Amino acid sequence: MFLPLCLATLALLAVTLLPLWRNPHWLIRGMDFPRLQFSVSAILLLFVHLIFLDLGDANTWILILLTLACLVWQLWWIAPYTLFWPVEVEKAKDKGPDRRLTIITANVLASNQDAESLLTLVKKHSPDVLVTLESDQWWQDQLDILESEMPYTIKCPLDNLYGMHVYSRLPLDQSEISFLVEEDVPSMHSLLKLPTGERVRMHFLHPAPPSPTENPESAERDAELMIVARSINDSGQPVIVTGDLNDVAWSPTTRLFRKITGLLDPRVGRGMFNTFHAGYPFVRWPLDHIFHSRHFTLHSIHRLPPIGSDHFALFTELSYTPEQGSGQKGLEADRSDLS
Repeated sequence: MFLPLCLATLALLAVTLLPLWRNPHWLIRGMDFPRLQFSVSAILLLFVHLIFLDLGDANTWILILLTLACLVWQLWWIAPYTLFWPVEVEKAKDKGPDRRLTIITANVLASNQDAESLLTLVKKHSPDVLVTLESDQWWQDQLDILESEMPYTIKCPLDNLYGMHVYSRLPLDQSEISFLVEEDVPSMHSLLKLPTGERVRMHFLHPAPPSPTENPESAERDAELMIVARSINDSGQPVIVTGDLNDVAWSPTTRLFRKITGLLDPRVGRGMFNTFHAGYPFVRWPLDHIFHSRHFTLHSIHRLPPIGSDHFALFTELSYTPEQGSGQKGLEADRSDLS
């Protein structure tokens, strides 16, 4: 029994240490994603060690300590996305509807043809902004019915899994579709006008993931996030970034993005809100994100019911309350982060 458990402990140690290498290969970067699953595996492995191994043997305690160290390291990354952590974004206190901004972020899955499920959610929640990822011309044809109530749009239908659409009840100005890193992977940028007259910089992103079928390394995804991050840094404007970043909330890349931008994550202290994979309950992590500047506080955030995609949609209700939110603090950048 000792040998199989020794091999299991070494495997856990390997997946824990590999991300420290900072190699951009998709296999290494992918180890950032299942930290919750690795934590659960470490807990189970600890119980097995305690039950089946001789606690009087020094080698047993080496395995236990290695497993415990792996568990603590994995939990360090994901702990902010649990209820045990202080919230980063305050609960909104205002009741004025003209200061509220509601957003649905939905990766629809290009091959999914259940548009009615998404349209039903839009009808039920009446978001101010709907952003869809992986939406092609077929999806645009289905979603254009929303234009009667959401007349402000940005459209980029593509059949390569990187199409993107924005439908808004609120005015959009200076809208732009950019191809920041790859010529077939768009991002969208616009100024949204709140009913109170304030303008909010909106960035809608869906960088390509590091994977064996797309980019073998994370360089393209990371580069797009850093380009947007540096454009936001010290802008002083109200800012919201949302989309499928093809990265988890706790990864070094996403953390660096937040450090450079100073943006807040409303999930901190509230939960992970795992949006992918909708079909596999035990293999899920947060790929769809929303970050915002200190100008906003939070009314609510929750994951919506299935829409036939491999992602769940994310619903967020923010409030423009710069006075209340001025004291909010996110991750802070040091000199090396900004170099």
